[in-house]
Amino acid sequence: MGSAGVSETRATGPQGDAGAEKEAAGGRPGIVPARAAAEAGPADPEAGAGPPAVPLLEPREGVPPVVTDDAELERVIEEFAAGSGPVAVDAERASGYRYGQRAYLIQMRRAGAGTALIDPIACPDLSGLDAALADTEMVLHAANQDLPCLAEVGLVPRRLFDTELAGRLLGYPRVGLGSMVENVLGYVLEKGHSAADWSTRPLPEDWLRYAALDVELLIELRDALEEELEAAGKLEWAREEFDAILATPPKPPRPDPWRRTSGIHRIRNRRALAAVRELWEARDKIARERDLSPGRVLQDAAIIELAQKAPKTPAELQALPTMRGRGARRHQSAWLRALARARDLPERRLPEPNVPGDGPPPAHRWADRDPEAAKRLTAARTVVAAIADEHSMPSENLLQPDTVRRLAWTPPEEPSVSAVSAALRDLGARRWQVELTAQPIARAFLRLEHKGDL
Repeated sequence: MGSAGVSETRATGPQGDAGAEKEAAGGRPGIVPARAAAEAGPADPEAGAGPPAVPLLEPREGVPPVVTDDAELERVIEEFAAGSGPVAVDAERASGYRYGQRAYLIQMRRAGAGTALIDPIACPDLSGLDAALADTEMVLHAANQDLPCLAEVGLVPRRLFDTELAGRLLGYPRVGLGSMVENVLGYVLEKGHSAADWSTRPLPEDWLRYAALDVELLIELRDALEEELEAAGKLEWAREEFDAILATPPKPPRPDPWRRTSGIHRIRNRRALAAVRELWEARDKIARERDLSPGRVLQDAAIIELAQKAPKTPAELQALPTMRGRGARRHQSAWLRALARARDLPERRLPEPNVPGDGPPPAHRWADRDPEAAKRLTAARTVVAAIADEHSMPSENLLQPDTVRRLAWTPPEEPSVSAVSAALRDLGARRWQVELTAQPIARAFLRLEHKGDL
């Protein structure tokens, strides 16, 4: 899951008696799902507590060597092509250290092939591996985070199982990899190196062990979650969600990415807003050229303070609290030039305070701008929350909040079930979501009309 910190804890491999367990419960050697262990009875009958979770210490086959050349990659391709069943995949990034979201290590595991650790910097073209696995389901945890960097090296799943999303649909309160493995499979996973600089070379042995363990239990977790989804009548829902992830095109670049600067709401005039833009663009150029995370070049808080205070000299700049670090002061001439450019801009070239989006306005403004839409939004949110609670899942996984807002802001002329269904489909809702929500939302809108509230 890389440096994004998705996983709360990490897996290690079974040892001792736990490692001797076979396929009877988990479908793979060495893995026993928690529910199977619970059936054997609690560890302390008087206390009534379940058996303690088993700490895992090493990958089953040990830590494999990192694949760094074409010959080693070809061997992995042959082994994984000859394997069976789904392929567990994960990627480690260095987003807190390096520019962009590229992968610096890719981990894969498949029955019959074991685990492979691939250096995508040394082996940047994995299209051969992708071709060998073209018809194979790939298992990822929080797939949306890793799919873009996997696509950069030519690894593009055609079939997907996302264990985090499965956990959400099943109503697990915590869906980090560690929590899921512990709650579903009954193994304690140790915290590790999620925030490490994975661009480090050579990678330390304990980091590689940690990385190998990211995929150690993903297939077992996938199998157990599939059983739970089927038992809950949600397996087809999950499949629709997985297909939707794969079908969603990459997001286009934001037209004004500098507007995402943290704290920009404190900027009160267009000239200072221009300073934010110039500083952000100067920082981005330096970060890209030096392959550094932008925050390591200049923090957002410093951009906001510089835009507010507008220093003109090195001494004025160095006196600011956010500029006392060596990293921020290293490029002080670039920051002063950016501020000078903002000061010299003609009025007509200053950025507007707000850029209209393609969706409805913020919901807190609806009561004044369109009271009828505000009532529809409240009604729709209430319906979605109730249905989500009935099916033990977060509301946002039943219908995305943006979908609910857009439907309430621009509803069908006649809020019939068919019209609401069509509107939801147009907004990207999946079939199962439409089937669960269209009729109750349509009824809620009609009740508002009949009460004369609209």
